[in-house]
Amino acid sequence: MNAPKMDLMEAISLLAREKDISEEILVDTIEEALKAAYRRNNRQQGAAFANLAVHLTRKEGARVFLRKTVADVVEEPEMQISLEEALKISPNYHVGDIVEIDVTPDNFGRVAAQTAKQMLVQKIRESERGKIYDEYIEKENEILTGIVQRVEPKAAYLELGRTEGIMETSEFIPGESYHDGEHIKVYVLKVRRSGSSDFQRTPQVYVSRIHPGLVKRLFEMEVPEIATGVVQIRSIAREAGSRTKIAVYSVDPMIDPVGACVGPRGSRVEKVVNELRNEKIDIIKWSPDPAEFVANALNPAHVVSVFISEEEKICRVIVPDLQLSLAIGKEGQNARLAAKLTGWKIDIKSQSQFDELIAQQAYMDPVGMDETMMDAGYDDLPYEQNP
Repeated sequence: MNAPKMDLMEAISLLAREKDISEEILVDTIEEALKAAYRRNNRQQGAAFANLAVHLTRKEGARVFLRKTVADVVEEPEMQISLEEALKISPNYHVGDIVEIDVTPDNFGRVAAQTAKQMLVQKIRESERGKIYDEYIEKENEILTGIVQRVEPKAAYLELGRTEGIMETSEFIPGESYHDGEHIKVYVLKVRRSGSSDFQRTPQVYVSRIHPGLVKRLFEMEVPEIATGVVQIRSIAREAGSRTKIAVYSVDPMIDPVGACVGPRGSRVEKVVNELRNEKIDIIKWSPDPAEFVANALNPAHVVSVFISEEEKICRVIVPDLQLSLAIGKEGQNARLAAKLTGWKIDIKSQSQFDELIAQQAYMDPVGMDETMMDAGYDDLPYEQNP
C-alpha cells in the first residue's frame, strides 16, 4: 500500500516541476476531486459530508476526514460532536474546536489513485491551454508565419507553433489559393481561450491576410526607419489583392519617408509586394495640410487645384482633362482608396468640367472654401509601386 501512495506524491512533485505548475495547486485540485469522489460513493451519509476534508501526505497517502464542531449539547449529530466523545480522541479538545474524524474507506487507495490520475491529466491540460493562451494573446495585431495544414470550404487551418490558426474564407486575399505545407505570413486578429465545442478546448487564434495591419507590420519588418520610429505610418487604405495606399511621415526632415519605404532600387517595397503576391502599393507622403495630403493620395494623377470645405469635410479636386480617368481609377478604386486614406470625401473634376461649371455658376459657392493651387512643378509627388 505504501509504494503507490509514495508514487502519487512523487508524481505530483515531478509533474509540478516539468509543467511549471504549483505543487500546491495540484494537491488542492486532487483533494477537491477526492472529496467529490467520496461523496458520490457515500450519498447515503447525507449533508454531513459538506464538512469533508481530504489530505494527501507522503506518509499516509490520501485520507478522508469528517470535520465536526465540539459542543456541550449535540443538536446536530452530523455536524457536531460532544466534548466527551472528543476527549476520547484527544484530551486537548475544548468546546468550539474542530475535530477531524478519519472516515477513509478501506478501498479508498484505488479510488484515490484513479481520481488523482484523471485530475492530474485534466489540470495539466488546463495549464498548457492557459500558457498557450497567454503566449498568443500577446501576439494579437502582430504577424506570424503559419504553415498551411489543410484547407476546408469555410476556412484554412495553419500551424502557428504551439497551436493552430484559423483563417476564415472571408480573410483570404481574393484570388489567392493555399496549399498544404505552404508558408504564409498572417495577421493575428483575435485570440479566444477555447472554441465553442468540447473538441475545441485549445485556444483559438484567428488570422487574416486582408487586414491593413498586415501591410503595416510587413513594412515595419522591412524598413528600419519605421521600426525605430523615425518614419511613421499615418494611415493605410487597402483593397486586398488589388491595391493598397499607405501614407508615411518622417519626424526627421533629413529623411525622405517615401524613399525609406521604397528602399534602394525598390528592394524594401518589393519584398512586401512579393509577400502580398504582387498587390499594387502606392506609398505617399502624409501632410498635415489636407489639400496637399489629398493631392498626394490621388497619385499617380497630377492635381491642379484642391478646394476644401472643413465643415463638410469635402475636397473638390481639379485634374488635367487627360488625367481624369487616372485620378478616378478603374471602377473608381484610386479615388475610393484616397478617400479612405485621407478621411475626406473627394469630388474629382477635370479642368474643362470645372471651367464649364464655373462659367455656369453652378459648381460651388466659393464662400467658406479655401483653394490650394498645386503648380505644375509640385515636387512632392508620391511614389507608386507597380503602376
